[in-house]
Amino acid sequence: MTLEELRAQIDALDRQLVELLSERARAALMIGHLKVKTSLPVYEPAREKVIYQNVRAANKGPLPDIELTLIYERIIDVMRALQRNELASERAALKGQGTGAPDGDTPGSAPEIRKEK
Repeated sequence: MTLEELRAQIDALDRQLVELLSERARAALMIGHLKVKTSLPVYEPAREKVIYQNVRAANKGPLPDIELTLIYERIIDVMRALQRNELASERAALKGQGTGAPDGDTPGSAPEIRKEK
């Protein structure tokens, strides 16, 4: 394969990764909504441990397990922040009143995720 062909392959894989990450984020948000209804915490270390075990078990290389785990730690951090930001407003709505804070400044919510350039 040529350099251009390999880069085109990576570009296609990146598009697939973006779609899969978006699908994962939608699932994480749905889980978050269920957590609100059942008063479960957003952060569940036991569940995260299972995710890391599953990822390492599925890993066939060439990425070392530790590197793949680091990637997933970041993915999970972002998904958890997404849940917290989304669910802070939902919890306030379920209580029937706002917090008095402007949108995005809900006390106890995770900071907004910023896109890096």
